[in-house]
Amino acid sequence: MPVEMFVESIRMNLLAPHRIVVLKESGRDRILPIVIGVHEADAIALRLQGTEVPRPMTHDLLANMIATLGGRVTSVVVNDLSGETFFARIILDVEGRHVEVDSRPSDAIALAVRVGAQILVDEAVLKRGAIEPESSTPEGGTEAPEAERTGERVGDEQLAVFRDIINQLNLDDFGREGKS
Repeated sequence: MPVEMFVESIRMNLLAPHRIVVLKESGRDRILPIVIGVHEADAIALRLQGTEVPRPMTHDLLANMIATLGGRVTSVVVNDLSGETFFARIILDVEGRHVEVDSRPSDAIALAVRVGAQILVDEAVLKRGAIEPESSTPEGGTEAPEAERTGERVGDEQLAVFRDIINQLNLDDFGREGKS
């Protein structure tokens, strides 16, 4: 079953040419970091910051085309994780007809923030790729997250790169270059 999430932040690593979009589950501390390209990160961040651009960007163009052709984006779903690659679907209503389009998660998220569509992630993807703080048990010990208990979790060594980047970076000033 898909879980509704929102863009918590865009993180960057000054030593690598990629960005990370961090999706956070509403009402819970569980997050899903997804490595994305610089251009897609900029497209998401510009929209979230309310920055106006003089001409439509690619994702604006896509949103305009969908609307002009009688469609509406109802949601986007991060629906699979294979190795370290995430997959997504854009869910459309086209004059009452349900249509799903394959997409990279970064493009789907950039489109969703433009049109106000839900961002969903399949629970199976969250079990394998999400990060959640350990919860306390009544005895004061800690309990392993469900994904770890079921053995469906992506290996810690695969997630280490995400944890290191997320823990080391503070992007409060992201997008504020040149502003004093």
